[in-house]
Amino acid sequence: MNDIVTEPASADTTVLIVDDEESNRQSLEKIFQREGFRTLTAESGRAALDLCRQSRVHVVLTDLMMPGMSGIDLIKALETVAPDVEVVVMTAYGTIETAVEAMREGAYDFVEKPLKRMQIVKTVRKARERHALVTENRELKQELSALRTPRSIVGSAQALRRSLEVATQAAPSTANVLILGESGTGKELLARFIHERSARRGAFVAVNLSALPETILEAELFGHEKGAFTGAVQKRDGRIVQAAGGTLFLDEIGELAPAVQVKLLRLLQEGEFEPVGGRTQRADFRLIAATNRDLANEVAQGRFREDLYYRLNVIALTSPSLRDRRDDVPLLVDHFLDVYAKKNGKTRPNLTKNAMEKLLGYDWPGNVRELENAIERAVVLSKSNTIAVEELPAQIANSTPREDGLLFTLGTTLNEIEDRVIRATLDHTKGDKHLAAQLLGISARTIYRKLGTDKDDLDDAPV
Repeated sequence: MNDIVTEPASADTTVLIVDDEESNRQSLEKIFQREGFRTLTAESGRAALDLCRQSRVHVVLTDLMMPGMSGIDLIKALETVAPDVEVVVMTAYGTIETAVEAMREGAYDFVEKPLKRMQIVKTVRKARERHALVTENRELKQELSALRTPRSIVGSAQALRRSLEVATQAAPSTANVLILGESGTGKELLARFIHERSARRGAFVAVNLSALPETILEAELFGHEKGAFTGAVQKRDGRIVQAAGGTLFLDEIGELAPAVQVKLLRLLQEGEFEPVGGRTQRADFRLIAATNRDLANEVAQGRFREDLYYRLNVIALTSPSLRDRRDDVPLLVDHFLDVYAKKNGKTRPNLTKNAMEKLLGYDWPGNVRELENAIERAVVLSKSNTIAVEELPAQIANSTPREDGLLFTLGTTLNEIEDRVIRATLDHTKGDKHLAAQLLGISARTIYRKLGTDKDDLDDAPV
């Protein structure tokens, strides 16, 4: 009896023993108390649930065959009442199949009767270790989430405001939303904007479908049972279950494989799904999908199901490209300068006027994501508190100004604006001052005066 090598810190572990036979409860209670565990006992599944509601329980050790609520029923109920608790089941010889079913429902392990002290203590210790690892992992994720810089939608351009107005109207509803737009425009931020303004208090679960291999995509979305396929060593909930009561965001929905399109369609139509190797379950989530593809064209080409497209496209909105909200570039630059200066422990730098003009004149094929990366790079590599053109990525520093208009940084003087407009117009008219004057609605004399041209050139200039 004393040959078991015990580990310290058992006193911080509470084991709840559930058995309808009092003698069994008392015997197990003595075993675990001698090993330094705190113990609670319950004569039924319902009593066990009450104790889990009232006390912090780490491991539940339960008999499978009990009157009223069985061990299987208790495991299912614990998923709601105490989802963090680990369950070890005790099963009589000849009921291994039932024990396996219990593990499919979420039990950590099982032990056969007659019980052996060494085995049962070792199994409970392992269950406690798993509980500690899961808890530590969850807390670490929460800490990392708290350390991340909050991301928000920055900008006031008309194209962005129109999209935000639609998103705000759609948020309180339960309707599916389809967000269209080029890569890098912030479609996930727009989806989070909708989720945060909805009545749903569950998690926001984002899935980039293009980043998941087709071979595991179905299991990632719908989950799987233990043993459903090679490598499925334990039951795993899919993203649909993780989004219960919240929002499921499926990015790059146009990449979805045809076989998974069928399952997603059924989920949206019937509100239910089947984990790989499992039974039908109900789903409770709000779907927001996004794509940079033309889904209507994908339907016409036979690559995307038409019925699924219409299920997704209940409310559609566009995340505008940075080219369509160019006025927001200075605001975004200012925001990213703050973010990455703080993140890298540096004094917030400023951009030279020429550097800002380069950013304003660039075409931004990668949209806001490309701008963010450019500013992060410039902040990290800057050797002073000023970022010059040379410190911008080469494709931006070497770019030529846009030809379809003039852009000015905030604070540019009116005299300089007038000078640049006149010179740009003269470039357009190939130096013809009279034509430039007509286009600008001013006299040629005014052009000569503004540019400081010699008055001897005014021979044919209108007064």
